[in-house]
Amino acid sequence: MTPCTAHSIPIVWQDNDLLVVNKPSGLLTVPGRGPEKQDCLINRLLVDFPNSRIVHRLDQPTSGLVLIPQNHHAHKTLGRQFETRTISKQYIAVVDGCLKLDSGEIDLPLICDWPNRPRQMVDHENGKNALTRYQVLDRCEAKGNTRLALTPVTGRSHQLRVHMLALGHPILGDTLYAPEPVIARASRLQLHARHIEFTHPVSDEKIFVTCEPSF
Repeated sequence: MTPCTAHSIPIVWQDNDLLVVNKPSGLLTVPGRGPEKQDCLINRLLVDFPNSRIVHRLDQPTSGLVLIPQNHHAHKTLGRQFETRTISKQYIAVVDGCLKLDSGEIDLPLICDWPNRPRQMVDHENGKNALTRYQVLDRCEAKGNTRLALTPVTGRSHQLRVHMLALGHPILGDTLYAPEPVIARASRLQLHARHIEFTHPVSDEKIFVTCEPSF
């Protein structure tokens, strides 16, 4: 399917029931408080696709694939798939340092750090379970970076960012969690939702959509 755009939003896949779009880094998924935060993914899409609905979100600095249902049935069906974790997502990240293991799991419970919200933090007593799987794609020892494929099994807020920080390898350009030297090594958060797999809400066909990052 040939990609097109709707008010600067690249459409990677579409039919009558849903869109899969590539959200730019720096753009909110939904509007925030105040007039300066009304420019967002859903408001841009509503101009050309007035039936667009939100069923999941990406953090403002994260780029990549977002499903946009185009009717109530698609919204309800895809929402159920997210709830039952039958939708699979993979992210690409570039992190500080060289990971020793080629793959692994990060199983650390997360909770909102209320005095410093929207930051999240690891909390073994009160946190909700959070599981991330990672696979090393490339190590750049000269730069001290590692490129990873990250698969979130759960979908906690900021999960990938906090889990990589807890592992000792914060994501480059992460202004919320990384130390200043790591922030300075990238012009944006090096995190991109690259791949998504789901069951089509009408045809029951398995859909696979991929969009490579710009970094």
